[in-house]
Amino acid sequence: MEQIIPTREQAYDLLTKYNKNESLIKHALAVEAVMLHFANILEEPEKEKWGIIGLVHDVDYEMYPEEHCLKAREILRDHNWHEDYIHAVESHGWGLCCNVEPVHRMEKILFTIDELTGLISATVVLRPSKSILDLELKSVKKKWKQKSFAAGVNREVIEQGAKMLNMELDYIIGETIKGMQNAAESIGLQGDGIGIAHSSQSS
Repeated sequence: MEQIIPTREQAYDLLTKYNKNESLIKHALAVEAVMLHFANILEEPEKEKWGIIGLVHDVDYEMYPEEHCLKAREILRDHNWHEDYIHAVESHGWGLCCNVEPVHRMEKILFTIDELTGLISATVVLRPSKSILDLELKSVKKKWKQKSFAAGVNREVIEQGAKMLNMELDYIIGETIKGMQNAAESIGLQGDGIGIAHSSQSS
């Protein structure tokens, strides 16, 4: 059958068909928001494509964690997705669960920010405001250095991605925060409003 260029609606339907875990869906929405943000600041012409790939990058994770990225190809191919989208989704697992290397800038951004969104989310949860809206770069950098904090976050992958992109790590972290702020409510990191006015006192 002819390959399709999926819509955002189709992508979300596919994500929620294979993933019921609220945390995984919020992670997908966070990555989508960050991909859209980078597409905007880098003035990429196919912004929606960036968002869609971010949204479905973990489509196989809940049902097939041991075959992550490999099953994604199967799922997306079964739904006649275009090969460009499939390759991009696979490539975020390069060196971790597959050997598909990120080639395009979009793929390198996804590879870099996927783990980073997890670190940022974990940082926000411990803040007095429980909000990403008052989060600053220095707070994330402080947690970055604490290797025991969010130990499951692969910092080496993030650093590797930054080098591939030839971008400063601080810049990537800062823009990833901004991207997630755009989706604060949908990813559950809007907070309760308490403490936001006193963000300068937060660590």
